Formats: sequence, structure tokens, C-alpha cells
Amino acid sequence: MAAATGLCEGCFRTLDEIAAWSRMADADKRRVWGLVAARAQPHTHAP
Repeated sequence: MAAATGLCEGCFRTLDEIAAWSRMADADKRRVWGLVAARAQPHTHAP
């Protein structure tokens, strides 16, 4: 977990998102994936 952001450095989810994942409805998981995509954007390196 990155101290500065509170996000997992590998999957870009918060601890709350990770903990709740197995209980989340599919719609909630899709919402989190959208957040993950936005969070990961600055860390994606194009060739």
C-alpha cells in the first residue's frame, strides 16, 4: 500500500475495496474497475 495515496501499488484499489471485493455486486465491481483505470492512468507507460 502506498502511504501517500492509500492505494495498493499493484492493483490501485483501497483497502476497503479489497476487503469488500468478494461481497460486492457485479455493478459495484465494475464501478471499482472504472476507478482503478483512472487511478492507474498516470502510472501507465506507453512504449
